[in-house]
Amino acid sequence: MTRASRLKHRFVEFIPVEIEDSMLYVSMEYGTVRHKCCCGCGEHVVTPLSPTDWKLIFDGETISLHPSIGNRSYACRSHYWIRNGAVVWAPQQTDAEVQATRRADRRNKDAYYAGHAGHVAPAAVVTAAEATDVSLVPPGGLPSRLWRWFASLLAR
Repeated sequence: MTRASRLKHRFVEFIPVEIEDSMLYVSMEYGTVRHKCCCGCGEHVVTPLSPTDWKLIFDGETISLHPSIGNRSYACRSHYWIRNGAVVWAPQQTDAEVQATRRADRRNKDAYYAGHAGHVAPAAVVTAAEATDVSLVPPGGLPSRLWRWFASLLAR
């Protein structure tokens, strides 16, 4: 795949295993969007939709995601916005900027969930290392299957 400049979208219930280049797969049922990295490296990018993660705007024709996509964990370290189906490239972040962003994300999540007593933070807020710790996997049923699916995405 070459570097993407525009993305199409497809609303699905389940994200397919094989995903097309330049395609956003949106599962509203599971609150997630998945696509191949727009730089062309082929990595799969998962953006969970939640009050503390990404927000999706569908204007009837195109998709926008907010905030930017910062693929800090991938070798490409690409950084871009998806606005009205267009890929808008941003500068790569330095290691210090990455760490500052991660700390700010953690503070925002902690503050949000502290203010929402009785709500459990979604699996999307755990780190990749935590997601591979089987002692943290909720027991049985659909929550367990979703947790394991998400953990498998983080482990890639």
